[in-house]
Amino acid sequence: MKNCAPAPFAILAKKNARPIFANVLAAAGAAILSSAVAAGPEKIGFNAQVRTILSNNCFYCHGPDEKHRDGKLRLDLRDDAVRDLGGYAAIVPGKPEESELIKRITTHDADDIMPPVKSKKHLAPQEIDLLRQWIAQGGEYEGHWAFLPLAKTEPGTISDFGFRISDLEKHDPKAGAALRARQGALEAWPKNPIDQFILDRLLREGIAPSPEAEPAVLCRRMHLDLTGLLPTPEEVSTFTADIARDRESAVRHLADKLLASPHYGERWGRHWLDEARYADSNGYSIDGERAMWPYRDWVIKALNDDLPFDRFTIEQIAGDLLPPVVGFPEATKAQLVATAFHRNTLINEEGGTKPEQFRVEAAIDRVNTTGQVWLGLTIGCAQCHSHKFDPIAQREFYAMYAFFNQGEDVNSKGATVEIARGEIFGQPVAKTSPDVETVKSPRHRVTQDEWERGELARREAAPARGAGEDVLLRALKITPSLRNAGKKKAADDAFAKAVPAAKKAGKRPDVTGDVVDLMVMQDVA
Repeated sequence: MKNCAPAPFAILAKKNARPIFANVLAAAGAAILSSAVAAGPEKIGFNAQVRTILSNNCFYCHGPDEKHRDGKLRLDLRDDAVRDLGGYAAIVPGKPEESELIKRITTHDADDIMPPVKSKKHLAPQEIDLLRQWIAQGGEYEGHWAFLPLAKTEPGTISDFGFRISDLEKHDPKAGAALRARQGALEAWPKNPIDQFILDRLLREGIAPSPEAEPAVLCRRMHLDLTGLLPTPEEVSTFTADIARDRESAVRHLADKLLASPHYGERWGRHWLDEARYADSNGYSIDGERAMWPYRDWVIKALNDDLPFDRFTIEQIAGDLLPPVVGFPEATKAQLVATAFHRNTLINEEGGTKPEQFRVEAAIDRVNTTGQVWLGLTIGCAQCHSHKFDPIAQREFYAMYAFFNQGEDVNSKGATVEIARGEIFGQPVAKTSPDVETVKSPRHRVTQDEWERGELARREAAPARGAGEDVLLRALKITPSLRNAGKKKAADDAFAKAVPAAKKAGKRPDVTGDVVDLMVMQDVA
């Protein structure tokens, strides 16, 4: 799983890389892999070149949104684009001059030209030429790149590099001549397949590679990239001496050292914390402090420990549910801490808030965040309607919502675990309470809704024993939002008396002490 992890966590596989530094460049190389093409006439790619033109100029009226669609024509679907419309078609594969699309975007008739004059959009000549070439090549469509299977792409070869220079000479003789004069050096420049992809793309743009960085500059870049910290003068001197003896060995050695540094997890963990919407405050207008730093520590340790990406995922989404899973050890406190990924939701501390409203908002946020972080999809669009571009129906959004609708937390109330500073990193813990090292499951704090449901069932099953109890029973039978002031006070007072800890619910938690209560996820039993 390590080697399959998406960016930024492809780098979780660092210890398995050979050479390690090549793996650090993998994320950058992946983008280049997809853009490399073989020598010869360039085939127009739908995703890379055509989709943007159609999306910007045509899809509003001839795309997935049926409310804005004109002429019952969709240009986002090939079957519809090549469909016989009564003796003609928008796209006739291999025959651009017979394609109505080309006729409409090149006509001078103000009534027929596309995009319409009133849209104030028009295609540039190079865009029209590109569409004409694409149709001549067959007008092939591609699915969204994110849903296409991975394909192996071979790196550019020496003959490809020569072709790139020859092609450049036709369009920019001066730039082409400059590269031709350096052809031998350019062909010897690549040291690995990633370099070959980079050089191929540079030559397509008429650019020569930059010269190798000076040792001090390279040392500085590596430190900042991998740990976010500047090297000391002594480290620069050591690296400069090492690189004079063997450049490749020196780079590998420094990369290994930096990847083994505890600062590596701090540097790269911040990217994941951004995705996890990590914050040390609750948000909204009051924006009070919250104790969320143990989750931050867990992310840093996961990266430094090379936690496989599948485990990294499972523990954050379902760390509290691990014991029943065959083959997994009993859930540890650290795995419970990992579930705080989904307790990074906003908490509204204002008076008069409706608990159910913010419970639902938190569940929706968890659906949206899970979709964006792990699937790379804007699932949130399907909250109100089926997605217009991605294959996500509104029904599927709420099917996924059902999984996150089982959490017991309501706004700021919910399960917690007690965590001491340094505990996640394995540092010795000073036992300030019996729970610090022994707690294995979240402590459940009874909410007023839970207490009221139980109390209502108990009172309905038992005979009435006085007018006071009758008042409370009548209050409990009414939805909280519909109670008058008297019935609301009766229910609140009864809950405070039955669950004394509830009186402290409004007290600001200690978020700076050596031992804190971390909010974690737990399903309703």
